[in-house]
Amino acid sequence: MTIKVVTIVGARPQFIKAAAVSRAIRNVGAERMVEVLVHTGQHYDENMSKVFFDELDIPAPAYNLEVSGGSHGAMTGRMLESIEQVLLEEKPDWVLIYGDTNSTLAGALAAAKLHIPVAHVEAGLRSFNMHMPEEINRILSDRVSTLLLCPTQVAVDNLAHEGLVKGVHNVGDVMYDVALFYGERARNQSRIMAQLGLTQKAFALATCHRAENTDDPKRLGEIMSGLAEISKQMPVVLPLHPRTRKLLQDHGLAHHLSSLTVVDPLPFLDMIALEQSACVILTDSGGVQKEAYFYGVPCITLRDETEWVETVQLGFNQLVGASHSGIVAAMSNKSIPQSRTDFYGDGNASARIVAILETPLS
Repeated sequence: MTIKVVTIVGARPQFIKAAAVSRAIRNVGAERMVEVLVHTGQHYDENMSKVFFDELDIPAPAYNLEVSGGSHGAMTGRMLESIEQVLLEEKPDWVLIYGDTNSTLAGALAAAKLHIPVAHVEAGLRSFNMHMPEEINRILSDRVSTLLLCPTQVAVDNLAHEGLVKGVHNVGDVMYDVALFYGERARNQSRIMAQLGLTQKAFALATCHRAENTDDPKRLGEIMSGLAEISKQMPVVLPLHPRTRKLLQDHGLAHHLSSLTVVDPLPFLDMIALEQSACVILTDSGGVQKEAYFYGVPCITLRDETEWVETVQLGFNQLVGASHSGIVAAMSNKSIPQSRTDFYGDGNASARIVAILETPLS
């Protein structure tokens, strides 16, 4: 019997994670498992074009629900309604969700209410900050999931502390699968270093997109002035989302951009190429923090907490919040320890996930 999996994704990072699992699904053959990819439309990204899917070697989504904009509640509600219709039509054996977005929660709720088993990739992550909408999405999604597919032992422990032990598996991190597979492809194919006139290990790469930073003029100003200070030492490359660019203008902070190398959001392989080549990465992105660790690049995290506590404990990552002085000081303290620990598995998380999906529920 062929197992049908409906995968719910809504943001660019989720597509990147899903690419690894989709490849593993295809590897077992269509007679054993098929996947239906559903894009909620939560995050519109101009770079999610045919080129994006070609780079990741995944088919374009079978469904694009085009649900974006509005409040968290309104967006999640509209997604829930649309996803329910897809599930009623497709009648899958599993619904596969990723991470912590509104799309994650909507997919989990739609499936659970239809009594379709849910498998949550990146289950068990916690920031312990209930002011973050992502934290609420994580907790609720985990509560209704049949399979809790954790990236680390810390995530397993977090679930155990909440009384969740059934269906919990430490499969490793699919992002490590992605980093290994696409890192080599990026080194061979990307030309972004030459295009921007950059030298290996002689520039900083920065990203800033989280609402907690971009929507707060004080935090955003501190981050941007910190990046401007660093640009006196070395080029700072800032792929800038249109929303962040607009908020910089609205807050009267756009003048900080003049000293930075500002580019539009980059294709996936170009971003990976820059991450591998940077001297240091400054980011508020969870995914980029991990990629920095995978590629052995010092990371300065522009948040007050991180879900990836292992990277901080090992000394690869510094938490500085949104402080100009903290950002500048972290540049002087950055270093890479001599050894790394395989907290995130061995690069075969995707194959493990597929094997678990094929195992009958007891």
